[in-house]
Amino acid sequence: MSPRTSPVSPPITIRRAVARNAKRLTRLVRGSGAYAGQYAAAVAGYRVGPDYIEAHRVFVAVGADGEGGRVLGFYSLVLVPPELDLLFVADEAQGRGIGRLLVAHMRSEARAAGLDRVRVVSHLPAEGFYHRAGAVRTGTVRASPPAVPWDRPEFEFRVASR
Repeated sequence: MSPRTSPVSPPITIRRAVARNAKRLTRLVRGSGAYAGQYAAAVAGYRVGPDYIEAHRVFVAVGADGEGGRVLGFYSLVLVPPELDLLFVADEAQGRGIGRLLVAHMRSEARAAGLDRVRVVSHLPAEGFYHRAGAVRTGTVRASPPAVPWDRPEFEFRVASR
């Protein structure tokens, strides 16, 4: 899929991530306000490396104009098994439609890859977002201490064929 510009103001472009984005993506994950407090340990040592970017379909939302081409969010689509592995929007960029734009892009990528559904294991504070973005709740993934000591909602995005 080619880069796409959204009607969100200022313009946001989604493009394939490259290895040099790895540090910024890692900072987005580790610095996410959704992982503050009791959730901080889950991402404290998390790293999005260049090898991960090369192995999966990782796309970044880049701000244009006043944003100076800065990465404002990203997602990672794993094809086998089909899963939205990561989706983060910078705290300061939330509420501008970037998350929804990333989900729409992910669904388009999944469709192009021949997938009919994409699984998401949600972080608890993101549960409402996934529901509003069109994902259907399919179950609960049980806690796996010490890394993740809480149950997490499991969702599925159904991908319509062309």
